[in-house]
Amino acid sequence: MKKCALCFLLVTLLSAVAFTQDVAFTQDKDVLPNNFLSRMHVIASHPAPGGPYAAKKRATNVLRPLPNATSASSFPPGVDTLVNFTGQFKAEGVYLDGTARDIWQYSMVGRPPSHNGTTSINAPVIPVTIDMLNADGTPRSVVTNSTNCPKCKPSELGQTVRLISTPTPFVKRFLNGPVYGLSTYTSSPVPTQIADAEQRAEFASKAQPDWHTLLLPNLTAGLTMALIEGTYFFSLNENGSCCAFVLVSDPVFSGELFPATSPPDNSSVMGAAEVAGLITTKDMSTFFFPNVYLYENNNPNDCCVLGFHTFDEEPGDASNGNRLRFYVMNYSSWISEGLFGGGFQDVTAHSHEVAEIFNDPFVGFDGIHNITPFWLNPAGQCQDIMEVGDVIEDLPHATFPVTIGGFTYHPQTVALLQWFEFQSPSSAINHAYSYPGEAALTSLSAPQPFNCNGQ
Repeated sequence: MKKCALCFLLVTLLSAVAFTQDVAFTQDKDVLPNNFLSRMHVIASHPAPGGPYAAKKRATNVLRPLPNATSASSFPPGVDTLVNFTGQFKAEGVYLDGTARDIWQYSMVGRPPSHNGTTSINAPVIPVTIDMLNADGTPRSVVTNSTNCPKCKPSELGQTVRLISTPTPFVKRFLNGPVYGLSTYTSSPVPTQIADAEQRAEFASKAQPDWHTLLLPNLTAGLTMALIEGTYFFSLNENGSCCAFVLVSDPVFSGELFPATSPPDNSSVMGAAEVAGLITTKDMSTFFFPNVYLYENNNPNDCCVLGFHTFDEEPGDASNGNRLRFYVMNYSSWISEGLFGGGFQDVTAHSHEVAEIFNDPFVGFDGIHNITPFWLNPAGQCQDIMEVGDVIEDLPHATFPVTIGGFTYHPQTVALLQWFEFQSPSSAINHAYSYPGEAALTSLSAPQPFNCNGQ
């Protein structure tokens, strides 16, 4: 996982030829059928730690070397970022360079389980509008017809529809969900958020009764990402409005999301958020893109990423003691019901990303923390990093229903620390390896060779 944290990649079950036939049938450039996403299967993919421009920024900025982190209580030492604690475990395994290793280190969000009380982390939610443009940069519109809107009523045909996808209708329900809202879980004596419940489950044998790590959601001003024709596909809603979903080229999306230079300016979505003070280095920030998914290799058949987590890396200045800055973030989509199979809907992607930030906030960027022995999940996915959502995402019953305010959400069950530790029996709650769906992962991976070769 060298791309920063999960991500959901959905690969079509049809060939490129079938896709070409579908597009020809619609007779509208860049329009996809409403059922296009139902043909996808969930797999994982990840962006680079520090964002796509991290290497370029390191080369053009003089940054103070990081001190030795092996004995630090938080990580990375000397870096301005959100609160976290470190630990280690012993397990026989193969390191990412192919050598044998038995001591593995990690960093996790919050304070250690021996800590009393609640650690609160500010959690900005930045809703982002997708503005689809023509090739010349002018606003793009389409006229509804029987091919791009086969379920439109006669009165809805012939309308001119501006291609702009806004998050506004989804924000309230998103904020009320289990990532930020409280519900009852077996790992907590009081109602809590799902990521806190998952963390308490994996440290059940060590945690103080009142130990919690909670997110404080903060809805910020909205931002806009403008995309040029040829970098996106879309599908209209059944009534002809925009849009049931939008697919965006992964490298284009990342280029528009992350600041390319240091210090950042307003030319990227995340750069604009940093400049405006909408997010800080102490936050766990969510860039919210409802029904906006990514495709790779300039091919919408290589679809879809539903979310990822990473951090933006910026140099410090006198105001923060010249400490390197890490802005921890995730891009996540609200998933409207019926678009995908496997129970993936509403907050599945967001709960996956937030759980992975809790367990791997810096995506193994130093090649030490959160690197694990190679593991193989029951579906055959092989990795060597503590990506707790990826282990479960392509298994049966990956989601766990949680009802809040009369609405049933579908957050994802995640793997617990003990599974990556190859620990038997598990010291987690009820000797589990997954939570809150304890039945999702009932056995350990067999010890794996480098890249799980030979299995």
